[in-house]
Amino acid sequence: MSGRVGDLSPKQAEILTEFRDRIQDILPNLPAQHDHYLLRWLRARSFNVQKTEAMVRKHLEFRRKMNVDNIICDWKPPEVIDKYVSGGMCGYDREGSPIWYDVIGPLDPKGLLLSATKQDYMKTKIRHSEMLQRECRRQSEKLGKYVESVTLIYDCEGLGLKHVWKPAIEAYGEILTMFEENYPEGLKRVFLIKAPKMFPMAYNLIKPFLSEETRRKILILGGNWQEVLRKHIDTEQLPVVYGGTLTDPDGDPRCRTMIKYGGTVPRSYYVRESVKVQYDSSVTISRGSSFQLEYDVPAPLSLLRWQFASDGADIGFGVYRRTKEGGGQKVAEMLQVLPSERYNAHLVPEDSCLTCSEPGVYVLCFDNSYSILQSKKVSYNVEVVPPPLDGCGRGDGRLQ
Repeated sequence: MSGRVGDLSPKQAEILTEFRDRIQDILPNLPAQHDHYLLRWLRARSFNVQKTEAMVRKHLEFRRKMNVDNIICDWKPPEVIDKYVSGGMCGYDREGSPIWYDVIGPLDPKGLLLSATKQDYMKTKIRHSEMLQRECRRQSEKLGKYVESVTLIYDCEGLGLKHVWKPAIEAYGEILTMFEENYPEGLKRVFLIKAPKMFPMAYNLIKPFLSEETRRKILILGGNWQEVLRKHIDTEQLPVVYGGTLTDPDGDPRCRTMIKYGGTVPRSYYVRESVKVQYDSSVTISRGSSFQLEYDVPAPLSLLRWQFASDGADIGFGVYRRTKEGGGQKVAEMLQVLPSERYNAHLVPEDSCLTCSEPGVYVLCFDNSYSILQSKKVSYNVEVVPPPLDGCGRGDGRLQ
């Protein structure tokens, strides 16, 4: 049995009912509540109901944290990402699934990561994923059948050493992990075309981030790749440059109004070369350890602001609030205000803030516990800004 609607074993149907009962408290907050959607999560965890429930609850927290429900309409990527991240949705396969193109060759990963934060890059990929999910829903309504997954064409022409730059591989690995954990069964198949000789090395670097099921969906095509694509995609839905007949209205065979082809990021976008920050303090954090800064926030709606940069490699950073008076409370026992993430602050200095809804002692934690070899020097500025007299929040969450 495939584990899809209409093709469930009695045991799978029983597990589906149990799963729906177990998540009744969060079901209204999920993007969909029908069986098709719930079965995607169950298949991703081989119908283990406990693991599936944990996965979905974690996903709901992810949606809250990243404001996913509003990311299409309320958030726009920075200009450098909008202009120089390649790829795009173009056409549909023979079964009506949207087709997404990833065009690797023109991508300038180092230029992008020197010009925008890894978090902005991650949010861009979440936004793309949500747009594709929305397109699947539209296709389902249009065709009168459930469309749940996307066909991906991965154009590897021009893949080179610049694409296996370590910070780029790490960022891409985090994106793949995010996709696996939050968009299960989102890929129907992946057509990998024009792979150069160095492709096996690049693939081995990202393979650990892919589930076994996703790996099985990857089809590495040879010299007849256009012929294979046409078996799955009508020619009128396939750009001329990929073996079809589709063009832009102006006749462009690359369909640039739908597929972006990126390019080298101009150095004028580089944050490292345009932002000069004078830091008040610095600290060297030993390998396998962390460093905490405590700040007393006396009034609600105060602003806690920070800037930091690391030398040589990324650094973890999170914000917590003490729930007990006095010292001795461990980070794991504190209230998590801003979840710890690894920031590429050695490439792009971090510059942000948050409005403290509650007074108390806030703890900024620089985390190097994941590094078993390398100490990290972190330079930083932190300040607490009192709330405005009218009691309203200020700013847009970024340092001005």
